[in-house]
Amino acid sequence: MIAALIAGRYTLGREVGRGGMGAVWLARDEVLGRDVALKRVGWAPGGSTPDLERAEREARLAARLNHPHVVAVYDLVTEGADQWLVMEYVEGATLAGLVQRHGALTPEAAAPILRQAADALAAAHSAGIVHRDVKPSNILVAPDGHVKLSDFGIARAEADASLTQTGLVTGSPAYLSPEVASGQTAQPASDVWSLGATLFHALAGRPPYEVGENVLGALYRIVNEPPPLLADAGWLAPVLAATMSTDPGSRWSMEQVRDVLAAGPSEGRTEPLPPAGTAVAGPVAVTEPEPTRQIPPAAPAAARRGSRGRPVAIVMAAVTIVVLAVVGWTLGRGDDHDPGADGASGGHSDSPPPSSPTTPAVTADGMESFVADYLATVTTDPKATWEQLTPAFQARSGNFGQYQKFWSGFRSAALVTAQPDPENMQISYTVEYVHADGRTSTDDVTLTLEGSDGDFDIAAES
Repeated sequence: MIAALIAGRYTLGREVGRGGMGAVWLARDEVLGRDVALKRVGWAPGGSTPDLERAEREARLAARLNHPHVVAVYDLVTEGADQWLVMEYVEGATLAGLVQRHGALTPEAAAPILRQAADALAAAHSAGIVHRDVKPSNILVAPDGHVKLSDFGIARAEADASLTQTGLVTGSPAYLSPEVASGQTAQPASDVWSLGATLFHALAGRPPYEVGENVLGALYRIVNEPPPLLADAGWLAPVLAATMSTDPGSRWSMEQVRDVLAAGPSEGRTEPLPPAGTAVAGPVAVTEPEPTRQIPPAAPAAARRGSRGRPVAIVMAAVTIVVLAVVGWTLGRGDDHDPGADGASGGHSDSPPPSSPTTPAVTADGMESFVADYLATVTTDPKATWEQLTPAFQARSGNFGQYQKFWSGFRSAALVTAQPDPENMQISYTVEYVHADGRTSTDDVTLTLEGSDGDFDIAAES
């Protein structure tokens, strides 16, 4: 039984929240006469011994963040065998609760909430702190719209970022970045992905990945499939693309996310650029790319998938750890409820198969020819190639001015090799760029096309 008076000072009241690591209680500080929130910390799922040293270290980290959008940490006290974190009490609802009660938010309603959370996370990253569990239930919204970010990994024992050491998933599965889902160490870019996934939840009214009972399936999708798209994200579509990019190096910094959200849908606004040479190209202004990274050829909205061999290795890692991960995740579940082708498959033919109005020809040669022409034209006549993007892809990629500015950084782009897949309307290829300063680089790209030979449009890039 939990004592009614903690550390001879805090009188427990009602339970005001519950997460994967236990309950949060409203309490009364009898010394200072104010309401506080108390959370018991340092307990590992399935264990019986608190990791007090880690709890103390985590409490000190959180206490370093004196920020208007971070739940303040007042004290860490002991009561018997338990340690309790004494925190600022925030009256209001979580973002998860708001979406659950009112449904999906409009971009105009979601942006101020996520902007404040991004401001808090930018401060944490500057202080060397990675949150590791950004999700809608950790974003508290007061009645006046003021936002506080809570739970900087405080309620964890032995839950280091390495899944192989502890068997615990560091974060909630639906909002995990691909690198963390595959067992790698969480980094600031991992928080960026999780904030993007949280923005997706706010705009869609549901998480980006449905987990249910199939944790392995969710982890597999996060690691191996292109990030989900949201058709009605409005002016926030480029933010989703730049945060939920599979490659951590391709994501915006948290400061950039904050600044774009703060600027709003300004007409003609130039958004900040992700790290140089990243996969998000079209909706942002361009700085000089780093020599060691590549820039994608098609206008930008989707995330780069990385090398072809990487998903297999990551899947094996995820399969190895998932059984252990289920244990850690189970305790935290429920936190956030509050075209066909008939053409050739690759061979060359002097006479392409005849097409008809009802069955247009899609051939490997036709797809490869389209990409070669696109790359040969894009640096000299970007207006023409802009028209070769579908309207939906244009909307996700920003405006033409930004697209044109991006491509002005290259002298030429040339097709090196191509692997067309007419059946799935996709073509993977290697492209060689000559940059404006004379440097050369290569990149691997996959495009999804619509249409038929002689009349293709680009619908997506990965």
